[in-house]
Amino acid sequence: MGVEPDSFETSEDAVLGGGLRLRQPKRGHRVGHEAILLAAATGGRAGERAADLGAGIGGAGLALAVRVTGLDVTLIEIDPALCALASGNALLNGLESRARAVCADVADLAGLVAAGLAQGGFDRVLMNPPFNDARRQNVSPDPNRRLAHVATPGLLPGWVAAAGWLLKPEGVLTLIWRADGLTEVLEALGGEFGSVGVLPVYPREGAPPIRALVRAVKGGQASRIDYPDLILNDEQGKPTAAVEAVLRGGETLKIAD
Repeated sequence: MGVEPDSFETSEDAVLGGGLRLRQPKRGHRVGHEAILLAAATGGRAGERAADLGAGIGGAGLALAVRVTGLDVTLIEIDPALCALASGNALLNGLESRARAVCADVADLAGLVAAGLAQGGFDRVLMNPPFNDARRQNVSPDPNRRLAHVATPGLLPGWVAAAGWLLKPEGVLTLIWRADGLTEVLEALGGEFGSVGVLPVYPREGAPPIRALVRAVKGGQASRIDYPDLILNDEQGKPTAAVEAVLRGGETLKIAD
């Protein structure tokens, strides 16, 4: 369980070149470029409904709502304190009419129903699940940071199943995961999702990929498209023009439909 938002220090930070302001804890998991890349990889149209699973303080879902006028977003987060911050961030950015926060466990379908969510009620699902492998990576002693970063056994298939339950037929799931765990993602998508798109993310030219953005369609065909690599930094360690256009300019990645 989390703690009340007022019981820990927060900061108010600008992302998307100042287009989105977020109140978030000073310690623990904070919104970074992964949330903004996830939002940029998610398509959307006015009148559609999207669910952000494991939304935290709402970074990805609210970035999507800022970009797609008229799209409604439900921010689903297990930690009550972060859920409260997500709700406040919707208000802070004038998105309260199109964005709401729901405190629920993504993997607990009964809990999702109790929270008022309906099977097949969404056109889009986006998610940045905890993906660090505790067997190979150091685990933070901070319980909230550990919850946000470490993948427990069966977590990914459970989240994908929840996305399938929430999505309408032909609804679209977009997620970000470790690049070296892409096989895990493809296995979790199983027979329910198809028409898969993959966009690898590299820290710099010549380095191994660190993340994979994946898009899949509920009930889609058994096909896969590999999109051109996204390079985060140039030789001087500065963000590339392509990344700056997304992180500051709010542009959409090609994987989004």
